[in-house]
Amino acid sequence: MIGNDWDFALSEEFKKDYFLKIQDFIDEEYSSKTIYPPYDEIFNAFKLTPLSNVKVVILGQDPYHEEGQAHGLAFSTPEGRPIPRSLKNIFKEINAEYDYPIPTSGCLEKWAEQGVFLLNTVLTVEDGNANSHSKCGWQTFTDNVIRILNRQDQPIVFLLWGKQAEKKKELITNENHLVLITSHPSPFSARRGFLGCNHFKLANGYLKENKIKEIDWKL
Repeated sequence: MIGNDWDFALSEEFKKDYFLKIQDFIDEEYSSKTIYPPYDEIFNAFKLTPLSNVKVVILGQDPYHEEGQAHGLAFSTPEGRPIPRSLKNIFKEINAEYDYPIPTSGCLEKWAEQGVFLLNTVLTVEDGNANSHSKCGWQTFTDNVIRILNRQDQPIVFLLWGKQAEKKKELITNENHLVLITSHPSPFSARRGFLGCNHFKLANGYLKENKIKEIDWKL
């Protein structure tokens, strides 16, 4: 289904009743409505970042709900699309920490390929209708994904931005991992902690301490 070690890690999950119900639900939704991301991109975060490669987890909520913006990676947009305001604030923070130029593209595939797992807690959404799939079972699935990540021996940095992401802290109990929490990068809350959080340098510092190759945050 995915094409890497996530298939083995999730093999039992894909057989569970709740997941089969998600599958039936989204098949019906995609056949009758406009749903994002494109069907074959729902699991892009998993495809681009194998479980054994995960170094940093950035948790989003549900996908962007406007045409052409979502492609299966939290906060990311495809090449050539406008950069959403939350992502602009992410780029501002990286600029403040590293003095890298602000990117002109919002595509974060380069991060994903280095081991940044860009996971939305809900993987699909109806056009123009934020949180429309938040109760279909995706959160059960992604909670179990976080539990799988928690069980990994290799140290992982979890970046939990905003109250929804912060709720997932209770799932991360492994002392090998580092959890960093601050406000969401949206324009409504970025100045309550996100801007100035230094999370990107702190993440790399933890990776370096553990002799893991750091993330190149420059796009």
